[in-house]
Amino acid sequence: MRLKPPLAPMEARSVEQIPAGEGWQYEPKWDGFRCIAFRDGEQIFLQSKAGQPLARYFPDIADALGGLPERYFILDGELVVPVSGALSFHELQLRLHPAASRVAKLAKAHPAMYIVFDLLAENGQVFLQYTLRDRRRFLERFGRSNFKAAKHLRLSPTTTDYGTARKWFKKTGGDLDGIIAKRLDAAYASGERSAVVKVKRILTADCVVGGFRYARGARVIGSLLLGLYGENGLLHHVGFTSAFNKSERRDLTKKFETLKESPGFTGSAPGGPSRWSTDRTGEWEPVAPRVVVEVTYDHFTGGRFRHGTKILRWRSDKAPRQCTMDQVDYHEGKSLALLQS
Repeated sequence: MRLKPPLAPMEARSVEQIPAGEGWQYEPKWDGFRCIAFRDGEQIFLQSKAGQPLARYFPDIADALGGLPERYFILDGELVVPVSGALSFHELQLRLHPAASRVAKLAKAHPAMYIVFDLLAENGQVFLQYTLRDRRRFLERFGRSNFKAAKHLRLSPTTTDYGTARKWFKKTGGDLDGIIAKRLDAAYASGERSAVVKVKRILTADCVVGGFRYARGARVIGSLLLGLYGENGLLHHVGFTSAFNKSERRDLTKKFETLKESPGFTGSAPGGPSRWSTDRTGEWEPVAPRVVVEVTYDHFTGGRFRHGTKILRWRSDKAPRQCTMDQVDYHEGKSLALLQS
């Protein structure tokens, strides 16, 4: 039996606490792109979480996998791009470019790394039904035989010690996305969330509302655009929040339409190019930087909240100029050192 792409990866459900007790394996949750790597002879296929091909964007990783002694295998892991000792999600996003020449230039400047945490098949044998305990043993043997000269391929560290997992968790918020816990006695459940959980640290920051976007097809607010002041005194766009109900959207629209005023953000502004850009990315309304809101977030890297934030409370008691980058800068971790541990 030989598995072929696409293969749905085993996924994790979110929980609030790291599970304790026997029978768990803990891993860092890396800030990258999930990738299942297939090799069948000379054929290399890198598959995204959604089943899409990735090899054209990561030729350096495809070449590294093609140079391994083993000629048939399927690996599960995370694509990352290290820059100056930290993982750069911004450089990772830049790889998703249509021009092969541009991708090659990016790969030369900042080579990617494939952090592997599971072995699904090797030399014609499929391991999906084996326990994680066995698969990890097989993976470590595979790594010893294949990764010695492959500097772009690394095994993700693991531990069964709860205390070590908690130490890793304290480093989350920068280039480390959280902690993954997996049942050691579980098989690889493709496309399911039955035996894996993820834990993310929830952090807070006071932000200035520097603009908003209308909802698609309606004259009500769809999202508020958030900013923080840098050392240069400029207000930089750092993310958004959009979890509002219908009545809240109406009230917010009235409030912020009266505050419309250019430029909104005086530093980095919304609308910069990225792989998430749409025809509406540049459409936003600037407002006077008078309103402060405290939001919760799980990840800040590359000068931005990685995901949408959630409003915790409005801060009429706080001056906008007090909303500075130093609230979040210290979360810009350098967790790549875990790969050497």
